[in-house]
Amino acid sequence: MTEREAYITLNMLPGIGAARSEALINAFGSAAAIFSQSADALSRVPKIPSALAAKIADWRNHTDLAAELDLTERSGVQIITLADADYPDVLKEIFDPPLCLYVRGTLPQFDLRTVAVVGSRRMTKYGRMMARRLTEDAVYAGWKVISGLAYGVDAVAHQAALDANGITVAVLGGGLARIHPQDHIPLARSIVEHSGAVISEFPMNYPVSRQSFPRRNRIVSGLSRAVLVVEADIDSGAMITAGIALEQGRQVFAVPGQADNPQARGCHKLIREGACLLENFGDVLREFEFQPELGYDDNVSTMQQHDLFDGLDGDEQQVVNLLREESKNFDDLVAALEFNTGELLAIMMRLEVKMVVKQELGRVYRLL
Repeated sequence: MTEREAYITLNMLPGIGAARSEALINAFGSAAAIFSQSADALSRVPKIPSALAAKIADWRNHTDLAAELDLTERSGVQIITLADADYPDVLKEIFDPPLCLYVRGTLPQFDLRTVAVVGSRRMTKYGRMMARRLTEDAVYAGWKVISGLAYGVDAVAHQAALDANGITVAVLGGGLARIHPQDHIPLARSIVEHSGAVISEFPMNYPVSRQSFPRRNRIVSGLSRAVLVVEADIDSGAMITAGIALEQGRQVFAVPGQADNPQARGCHKLIREGACLLENFGDVLREFEFQPELGYDDNVSTMQQHDLFDGLDGDEQQVVNLLREESKNFDDLVAALEFNTGELLAIMMRLEVKMVVKQELGRVYRLL
């Protein structure tokens, strides 16, 4: 058994995980060496109960490695193990990183411009609008979008990213041979066809369960620099994702909603507890704007930002000249300028980051 095959086999055995795998590898020197040990030897390793040791020693009767590898090959799925060079570095930072990632499509580089968009399956029209707007603006600002392929906000975020010609990654709560929900199989296919990826830590035929979604959620947040919660009730999966994100040291943003909307209660709770209030994607950019690794100038003070008018490029200057007259909403700007929607969104994002303009309610922009 190769080291890579050993990691895949460990991942197929329930109840092991990264912490126990690390203990076993430290005890026996490699993942492959684990599978030549007796149950007695395995049970002497800290964190390995006797029942699990017996299962590992009898791994051939609990897993079918050859069938799993054959199915992945026939399905066009790549398996990346924790020991592989192309395993995402950002996932290695989290508690209990997945031993394996099953990948259909193109796994992007998860750099600092990666954001998760999550929220209610039972979103309102407002939630749909905000999920689409935030995702589109994220893509136009050069960010990749992560979500969970669920009904509601997840699906809207994936589709909005595709519509904006962006890259999106869907993380599943079951195996890639069991896309869930089945209604989203066409969406999953479209994600792959447009240079994105559908991924899972679970073996190919692993069934979706209530317990698998929190594990899925830790990957959604773990791959992201920030998590945007669009609509969520108090006990929703999106709130679980937000909680995990905070434990992982990720920044959490929440969209405020109507006071009497149950799907806003979770977001309001997050904001009360210190999450960043999110009205538009400019709020995300401003949160990170003074961090040089994102390419922004951390030597420019807030006061100096107001003196940038003369340093704007030609496209930005056109917008500023128009806004000198009066504040205008986005549609009016599109009508008055020779830019398409995507081009203008990108320009407005740059101007917000430079603290030249501010977006207000109703997508109205004014000069600062």
